[in-house]
Amino acid sequence: MNVIVYLLPIALALGLTALGAFLWSLKSGQYDDLDGAGARILDDDDIRKD
Repeated sequence: MNVIVYLLPIALALGLTALGAFLWSLKSGQYDDLDGAGARILDDDDIRKD
């Protein structure tokens, strides 16, 4: 029973930290352009067109 006293606040703190990180990533625009990364990998920037 004493373990619950320690584990419950730790679990709540980790959950709130994860929620804060997710909300920060939303606010900073991490999910704005989901299709751009998929299209960007198909570009051949390193091939010269001479």
